[in-house]
Amino acid sequence: MSKPTSLKDALAKWEDRNKQPASTAIEIGLQFQYPPIEKMDPILNSLTECQKLSLSSNMIEKISGISGMKNLRILCLARNNLKTLNGIEPLGETLEELWVSYNNIEKIKPIESMKALRVFYISNNVIKDWVEFMRIAIPPNLSDITFVGNILSENMEPAAFTAEAVRRLPNLKKLDGEPVIR
Repeated sequence: MSKPTSLKDALAKWEDRNKQPASTAIEIGLQFQYPPIEKMDPILNSLTECQKLSLSSNMIEKISGISGMKNLRILCLARNNLKTLNGIEPLGETLEELWVSYNNIEKIKPIESMKALRVFYISNNVIKDWVEFMRIAIPPNLSDITFVGNILSENMEPAAFTAEAVRRLPNLKKLDGEPVIR
């Protein structure tokens, strides 16, 4: 088994491919690294201009090293090994979209600190109860979520889950890709 790809190596390869320094890039995609990236580290803080960062389809277990990413608007961490959203808090004022579908997330408390968040894709995780789900109601601008494939929604009839989710989240405009009709 080869050792995981470091963010430093992944960024160096990205720079070679894109003929530009990562530190000036607005959009950076480091998905599908082989071997996969396992750790987010403080090198991410050098990506000060980055507005969209994709680290999808790796083996990242926790969110870290992003406190300096002051311009980040979209963070894609789908298809990793995340269990929580801990570490996302430094982006509370700026992050607009968080994509974390296909992980092992059960608890989402840090979502409560996300003031700018509009889009939250958390389908196919392991959220079990309405208490966790209701944390989605706290970010004031959050209006588009995907939630299908979580234990909570899978244990109910789809129409019943949708009705309950819409009732509990008055700001919701889109659920699982469908416009919310009230």
